[in-house]
Amino acid sequence: MACSKDSVEELDLIDSSTQITEAEDITEMAHTEVNGNITEVFFAGSKMLVEQHNGDYIYEGDILLPPDMVSHEEVKVVFEKNEIVPETKSVGRTSGRWPNNTVYYAIESGLDNKTRVYDAIKHWESNTNIKFVERTSQSNYVYFVTGSGCSSYVGMIGGRQNITLSTACSTGNTIHEIGHAIGLWHEQSRVDRDNHITINFQNIQSGREHNFKTYEENGMDGDEFTTHLDFGSIMMYGSYSFSANGQPTIVKKDGSTYSIQRSALSSEDVKGINSMYPGTSPGTTVTTTEPEYIDGEYYTVHGLYVLRYYGQWYYYTRYGWRTVIYVDGAWRYAY
Repeated sequence: MACSKDSVEELDLIDSSTQITEAEDITEMAHTEVNGNITEVFFAGSKMLVEQHNGDYIYEGDILLPPDMVSHEEVKVVFEKNEIVPETKSVGRTSGRWPNNTVYYAIESGLDNKTRVYDAIKHWESNTNIKFVERTSQSNYVYFVTGSGCSSYVGMIGGRQNITLSTACSTGNTIHEIGHAIGLWHEQSRVDRDNHITINFQNIQSGREHNFKTYEENGMDGDEFTTHLDFGSIMMYGSYSFSANGQPTIVKKDGSTYSIQRSALSSEDVKGINSMYPGTSPGTTVTTTEPEYIDGEYYTVHGLYVLRYYGQWYYYTRYGWRTVIYVDGAWRYAY
């Protein structure tokens, strides 16, 4: 079973330098009974491989992709300056941050062991600037629901978004999935990961090599909020994740394996999330503003993978780079 029943009697922070002694493969999986079909889809204007299972599009084992951003054929995602956008056209929704550092949530009445959800929420609130408020009538919220594995969307996608938890998903797994829901990707998919680890593609289960691309390679936002890869992160894959032959799929640069943990946030996890969600002084209100975009960096914005350069957005087409702008709910070519 991919989701471990680890001991979480204490949820103190894990220091990033602490030696972790956990099971070798505790990788979260959206579905644990059978493998889905590996399929090529278009997501946010980029082509990528995902696992399709009962209508879900799954990336890196436990990340769900919003269905309205996924298509099996290349679709038009950028329109000419004066072109009429079809009423049925959806350009998708980008994975965004939760306004006012507040995540609204609800729990399915039939979900077993609700304590793991409350404990995970308490851990996030105790160590970060994120607040969790039980939903009343809010339209955007996280819904903890029974599933065959552990899974989540990344960031606020709009509307109800499920975090699925099977009986085997522990408090630590729940902390991990909440991490996705508030905007964290897997640690080993960092843009700079090759400076710290080596991927042994020859040991990966056939058809699941796509789980080991960097998120920049798969058209995702390439921002980093910490300075280096953190082996102690609760978002990190293990050395034997998706191994086909019992040999390590990920090793350190010296060839050695490492262990991971699903007990608590690491100190680097906390630094990263608090950079994404800055705190405020007592008595003030957090207001979500347009994020600061860095020249030369790639971002997924309003469902499109774009490059920021000298204050403008650029999209790579078959004819080369073109300047684009987002106007009236759609991306358009600027010239």
